[in-house]
Amino acid sequence: MANTTNFSVRMDSEIKKKCESLYGELGLNLTTAINVFLRQSLRAGGFPFDVKLDQPNMETIAAMMEAERIAHDPNVKHYSDVEEALRELKQ
Repeated sequence: MANTTNFSVRMDSEIKKKCESLYGELGLNLTTAINVFLRQSLRAGGFPFDVKLDQPNMETIAAMMEAERIAHDPNVKHYSDVEEALRELKQ
């Protein structure tokens, strides 16, 4: 039998309930799910998934700023619908 130890974790009670329900549907309890996560972490040498901030890159930020500028620039031609814009492109 494996040498086991107790592990105490503080977490949001709503997250705990939702995870218990989710893992229960998969036939696992929360302890087993946490053990799976930890074993996968060891195999991956870190988190078993990407951990990153959802931030756009510099090119996307520049495009968003340009779109904002264009939307508020009274000198930029605006179209009432896509068909109108397409008609002008075909000219």
